[in-house]
Amino acid sequence: MHWTPIMIVPISLSDFGITELLGEDEGDLYTKTLATLGYIAPEYGLDGLVSTKCDVYSYGILLLETFSRRKPNDFEGDLSLKQWVSYLLPDAVMDVVDANLVTQTGSCLQMELHVVASIMKVALDWCTEYPARRTNMKDVVGILQKIKIQLLAC
Repeated sequence: MHWTPIMIVPISLSDFGITELLGEDEGDLYTKTLATLGYIAPEYGLDGLVSTKCDVYSYGILLLETFSRRKPNDFEGDLSLKQWVSYLLPDAVMDVVDANLVTQTGSCLQMELHVVASIMKVALDWCTEYPARRTNMKDVVGILQKIKIQLLAC
């Protein structure tokens, strides 16, 4: 059977681009919720409010999922992926991060863990409940580029 690349993309990626519903002159839009639970911004899930900050929220959740290898719905009760990560960081990075991502040993291990903790901390900032506190996607790219430079220094 032949598989195309689109078939192996995680379902969570489908949430990105939700702001494509917005016209060029629109800052906000109200719509019915059509997204994957766990990845949608609270204002979109509860009120149907779409803004560019919804994609920032979803991207933050995706980064937490990628670096922890845990899905947003892996938790029981009221505990969420965001809460779990925030409870454990920065002291227990090794308990949060997917062990397959840690490749260094010795002094470089601490640097690598610091970089991963930095990524997860900004991801938590991006998936805050309050859209006004989330950064814009242009700044997201800049922040990640600075973190990449730190990682390459090791």
